[in-house]
Amino acid sequence: MSIPQIEDYRFGHLVIDGQAHTKDLIILPDRVIAGWWREEGHTLHTGDLKPVFEARPEVLVAGQGAYGLMHVTSETEQALQAAGIQLIAQPTEQACQTYNQLRAQRRVAAALHLTC
Repeated sequence: MSIPQIEDYRFGHLVIDGQAHTKDLIILPDRVIAGWWREEGHTLHTGDLKPVFEARPEVLVAGQGAYGLMHVTSETEQALQAAGIQLIAQPTEQACQTYNQLRAQRRVAAALHLTC
C-alpha cells in the first residue's frame, strides 16, 4: 500500500501521485476521496469528516483554502480531539507541505479545500 503524496498545489488544482484534481478532496492513508463536499462550503463540520473518523489517523491536516477561508467549527475540533486525532488547520499550500512532511512519520489524513 502506497501512502498518497502531494506533488503540486496551486489555486483550484492539486496533483497527487500523478493524478490531477480540481475539486476538494480527502486523502486517507490508503486512498484519495475525490470530489469531497461539505454541508456548508466554507465551514468544516464533524459530519463532513466521516471517512476520516472511520480511517482513524493520528493527525488530520485541514487545508482551509488558498486564503484560509474554510473555518473549522469548535464542535469539529472537539470531536477530533475526543477521537484522538490531532488537528492541524492551515491555508492549503502550507497544509500540503505539512501533510507531505508527516506522511512518512505518522498515520496522517488531509481534508483539502482547493480554492478560496
